[in-house]
Amino acid sequence: MKKILTHNIPLKLISILIGFLVWLIVVNIDNPVISRIFTLSNIEILNEAYIDDVLEESGKVALRSDESPTVRVIITGERKNLSGITSNDIHLTADMQQALSLNTDPVMIPIAASCDKTGVTSIRVTPPNLSVKLEDKATSNFPITVNNGDSRPGKGYEIGTQTVEPDSIRITGPSSLVKIIDKVNVSTSAVNGATEDVTESGSIEVIDKNGESFSRIALANLRFDNDGKATVTTNLWKTRSDISLDMTVAGMPAEGYMVDEIDTVPDTISVAGTDEALEELRKNGNRIRIEDATVDVTDAKEDVETKIDITQYLPENIKLTSGSSTEVSVIVTILPDGGRSYSIPTSSIRVLNKADDMQVFFEVDKFEVRLTADTSDGLDDFHAEDVEASIDLSDKEEGTYELPVEFDLPDGIRLLRPVHTDVTVSRISVQEDTEE
Repeated sequence: MKKILTHNIPLKLISILIGFLVWLIVVNIDNPVISRIFTLSNIEILNEAYIDDVLEESGKVALRSDESPTVRVIITGERKNLSGITSNDIHLTADMQQALSLNTDPVMIPIAASCDKTGVTSIRVTPPNLSVKLEDKATSNFPITVNNGDSRPGKGYEIGTQTVEPDSIRITGPSSLVKIIDKVNVSTSAVNGATEDVTESGSIEVIDKNGESFSRIALANLRFDNDGKATVTTNLWKTRSDISLDMTVAGMPAEGYMVDEIDTVPDTISVAGTDEALEELRKNGNRIRIEDATVDVTDAKEDVETKIDITQYLPENIKLTSGSSTEVSVIVTILPDGGRSYSIPTSSIRVLNKADDMQVFFEVDKFEVRLTADTSDGLDDFHAEDVEASIDLSDKEEGTYELPVEFDLPDGIRLLRPVHTDVTVSRISVQEDTEE
């Protein structure tokens, strides 16, 4: 048996090779008909408006789906011709004018397939039809708002007013889409870096109630007035900083008390406005007077603090600059009759019992001290520089402390409330000389 298998091996190999060549020749000469299957979803819709035009009087419209259906394309032909075909060679179309019937829901549109390659004997599509759902037609009007994105005018300018033409748009389409429209925007980038008024036209953007933009296919289901376009005109306003606020209060403090000061935080604001409005503001000393009594100090014995929305008190054609807080803190200082408040720099505080190798840092530049006098005119000749203040660092190691401030005041002048200040005590670092 072994001799039979190993006898004339070269001859046996040649026989196998000849057999393979004969088979290959037979196959190529025969070239059988075969079928190949492709899965595709890129269906091109033709004459999209046809159905809507036909259904115009019926109160119905067609609803195109965001998801293109997946179909199977079966191509039949000779093996040699089909071997080089790819999905890119196959084109699918659905012509709305070829609707099988407009009296059904969904409406069925035949899907036609074609192939760029020759030698294809037949093409079949399954499913053979594209289904288009019908819905009740709805129409609504929506105001058009401006979306400036990240665009910012040039230095010293702010967006003042923006007008849109048209200022609203009528949208018609399937009720399921129209009812989820939240707003309609038109974007503009022309204001970026601009220092004068600009006008720009653009296409609208439809936003749904989830804050998402409508897709291209969803938009194709809708009809817009004015071809879905709008023109934005932007008027730029100049900016001005260091605008002061004059506040008023309502009521009277408790008997024996008075309003000492009315402060705001921040103490000034930055605004933008038309040339005329800014000129009027300049004539008023760049001050905005708030006539409304926004803070009530009736029967107050302590300071009164509140926050107000400053935007409602701005003059006409004046607005806060971008990024400004709309809230302003109003602080009304209440003192006993004859009392006064003094702002003292912390640099004037004497530091007692400080070790020679220690240094002191104050957390603030100044502090407030409130004084009263035994007589009504006792503080008339008293000034902030007359205040003698000190802190005591006895037994204080490195660290941060809140220390009481002691005062040496003239006879007849008293401190209304204790004063504390935050200090940091640290050791002085000494660098020793080193010899090379």
